[in-house]
Amino acid sequence: MLAYIIRRILYAIPILIAVNLFTFLLFFSLNSPDDMARSQLGTKNITTAAIERWKIAHGYDKPKWYNSQANGSDKFTETLFYQKSIRLFMFEFGNADNGRNIGYDISQRMWPSLAIAIPNLIIGVFVFITFAMLLAFFRATYIDIWGVVFCVILMSISSMFFIIGGQFLIGKILHLAPISGYDPGNTFKFLVLPVVIGIISGFGTSSRWYRTIFLEDINKDYVRTARAKGLSEILVLFKHVLGNALIPILTGIVVILPSLFMGSLVLEAFFGIPGLGSYVIEGIRAQDFGIVRSMVFLGSVLYIVGLVLTDISYTFVDPRVRLN
Repeated sequence: MLAYIIRRILYAIPILIAVNLFTFLLFFSLNSPDDMARSQLGTKNITTAAIERWKIAHGYDKPKWYNSQANGSDKFTETLFYQKSIRLFMFEFGNADNGRNIGYDISQRMWPSLAIAIPNLIIGVFVFITFAMLLAFFRATYIDIWGVVFCVILMSISSMFFIIGGQFLIGKILHLAPISGYDPGNTFKFLVLPVVIGIISGFGTSSRWYRTIFLEDINKDYVRTARAKGLSEILVLFKHVLGNALIPILTGIVVILPSLFMGSLVLEAFFGIPGLGSYVIEGIRAQDFGIVRSMVFLGSVLYIVGLVLTDISYTFVDPRVRLN
């Protein structure tokens, strides 16, 4: 197990280097340091001297890849790629273009994101699996047919409709929850509506996916054997079908763990929640390479961690799986 984990971590290093490289290339193919300086300084009365001062102050005055004017190893370290990207491997996120410490911002903003994502995941998985097992129990009946129709209808509706409709109905008409904002001392009041909307918007897709998983196992030989032994249909579903469906379920859950930390871009933006999702949007709007590269790198690390956790979790739900 330990050797496998170490191997996966070593495999992740070239992947992270490639992600950093492509992020650097894509960003600077669209934005030069001069463009970034103009964006931060404004568009009126910008002089060449002002642009150069901004670049020096923010570390964008160095060559991108190779510094021919430096000596020794500084030819490679005194470059934009090393200063802005390679240091991420030591989790040195540096400062944003507005001077704020990115690491500090991440440590503060991750809590609102987790406050939305964790209830959304836990409650959502429980609701989706319960509804999917209900449809599997009543398979090929009107309950199953209309349940699938209901899921398809929800899948066909944009999440934006749920957000705007929920804000109008719950916030404006019924006054049960605030439309936007965030208060660390009263998180439930401000997060209950985003969590409910997040669950509803994902209900159709997730419930149909879980239903498909259950129906794939429900007529297999081991299930028929369990029925032949006299077990009730409910016991068969919960003990045998659900147990054997845990591998794809765990795959779906563990792989989305990075999104729990990274936050929801749409929900946080519409509800004015200062999480990591809105932080990414702010960085993109400001063309702040420091924020963009940090969040892309952090998302890549968390995704790799999620994949490793997925493989490890298989050994607990399926004894046939062994990590060598």
